[in-house]
Amino acid sequence: MESAIVLKPEILGYFKNLPITNTLLVSWITMFILVVLSILATRKVQLVPSGLQNLFEMVLDFGYTTVSDLAGEKKAKVFFPVVMTFFLFILAANWIGLLPGFATITFDKEPLLRSMNSDLNMTLALALTSAFLTHSFAIRYLGFLGYLSKWFSLNPIFLFVGILEIVSELTKIVSLSFRLFGNIFAGEVVLSTVSSIFAFIAPLPFYFLEIIVGFVQAAVFMMLTLVFMVLLSEKHEAH
Repeated sequence: MESAIVLKPEILGYFKNLPITNTLLVSWITMFILVVLSILATRKVQLVPSGLQNLFEMVLDFGYTTVSDLAGEKKAKVFFPVVMTFFLFILAANWIGLLPGFATITFDKEPLLRSMNSDLNMTLALALTSAFLTHSFAIRYLGFLGYLSKWFSLNPIFLFVGILEIVSELTKIVSLSFRLFGNIFAGEVVLSTVSSIFAFIAPLPFYFLEIIVGFVQAAVFMMLTLVFMVLLSEKHEAH
């Protein structure tokens, strides 16, 4: 039996000239769910948290402590909202993609829903956003001239090192996007293949594995982005 999963996301329709793919639809659903949960968690804030508020506070407190330990208290206040948004958005998208109905419910003979991060366009967009924000923060903390001095120098040796650093910045984008895409896409293919052969009990261990993979990939993306931000915004002593 041929797998229902293909590399290219399926197009469900068009809004003017914008193609609406099933992965784009899932990204909107993910954002909607996160917004609704945030509203519910903060609708009646209590001094002694409980329920959804307590869960959110535990997650955010752990995340802020992690960012603060690595970036310092001052930078943590700036970096934390960004990297935590990446984590929650990617994690929610990864786990939502495991729900029943993905790749089975069809619209116009195409899968209506597909895991967001199984689309390389989506993971590349996340990686480019991460890189843009990282360099924006570097300019903020170093100043424009200080930022340029990281890449360009009158010393030929340091100039060559700076060019290598520019190349490494491009490889970071490739690494972030392909790592997330490869793991999620591969998991989706495995689940689709196993589910097509064994309908009930056999796929369950793979689902549990993908839950762990979804969390790990979200955490890896968050931590790598944070490390890149910290390293690029640090001032180096003059040689």
